[in-house]
Amino acid sequence: MISNLVLQDTINGIKNIGRCELTIVDLDGKVVASTEDENTIDRNDIVSFAQSQADSQEIRGSMYFKVYDDYQVEYVVIVTGGEDMSMIGKLAAFQIQNLVIAYKEHFDKDNFVKNLLLDNLLLVDVYNRAMKLHIATNVRRVVYILESEQSKDYSTLEAVKNLFSKSKNDFITAVDENSIIIIKELKDEDGPEELHAIAESIIQTLSKGAEDYDSVHVAYGNAVAEIREVSHSYKEARMALDVGKIFFGEQNIIAYSQLGIGRLIYQLPIPLCKMFIKEIFTDKSPDDFDDETLVTINKFFENSLNVSETSRQLYIHRNTLVYRLDKLQKSTGLDLRVFDDAITFKIALMVVRYMKYMETLEY
Repeated sequence: MISNLVLQDTINGIKNIGRCELTIVDLDGKVVASTEDENTIDRNDIVSFAQSQADSQEIRGSMYFKVYDDYQVEYVVIVTGGEDMSMIGKLAAFQIQNLVIAYKEHFDKDNFVKNLLLDNLLLVDVYNRAMKLHIATNVRRVVYILESEQSKDYSTLEAVKNLFSKSKNDFITAVDENSIIIIKELKDEDGPEELHAIAESIIQTLSKGAEDYDSVHVAYGNAVAEIREVSHSYKEARMALDVGKIFFGEQNIIAYSQLGIGRLIYQLPIPLCKMFIKEIFTDKSPDDFDDETLVTINKFFENSLNVSETSRQLYIHRNTLVYRLDKLQKSTGLDLRVFDDAITFKIALMVVRYMKYMETLEY
């Protein structure tokens, strides 16, 4: 519903034009906004007028006007003084009527978008409500999720809205207190580079004047062509955000299409993960390796199992690296220089990281 501040600003402006006093009351006779410091409005007059057939009526020297919402009286506007109370009252009622419609449409759109994201609508309702709200159904869209400590701040939401204010076909909402959801309309030619650039613009916008935005993360799903598929993009973005925290913690931006094998590991049940780790490492775990060994393993993977390049970047002799790899093979039975063993070891490391993350959620 319209805020009292908006209504107050509206009648203040009309007063300056019409040189008269205006008051807006609800059907209980409660003053919602007024240009007068004191009001002597009789609640019985309000109830009687609201129940009458007249749209306007003179009562006790003032003009009363009805404001409707779906053919139901929502407010009563009272005009006192001035040379033409009838004209000013009609103007005020018309203006407030339009505000009611505009604010209700905005509320309905936000409510529709939230239900669309959460799959709370039947397919037929999706298209029917979209048509009533004048929302295009067959355009390309993608869902972004912004999450940070600042997401709870109203200023952050406003900053995001301002960023996308030029397009009336983009929607910004929230389904929880920790994240902001952006449904962005795309051009037909927009590809992965454009989608990533949009995410970068969000990060840059929030970074202006901020002390610390290292915790800001933006995730997004795949582009979809139909409004009924928007929930799919949202679920993908949500998964990208969660998987990104586990396997891509150093990245501020993560796309669902970039998750790779992490997406599969994220959907594994924990008992199966524990069984897999026990089969690979028996009674050991990657946590038992010292820092030197872990650094060697990670650098070896980063360089695509290239011994020469890895030893160069670690500033060690090639034979030293070979010795470390041989030592690791003896303790685990896996030779990282063999592709199949390297893949098994890499997956095991990711599974352990996933289990650690899930343990933090349990506490």
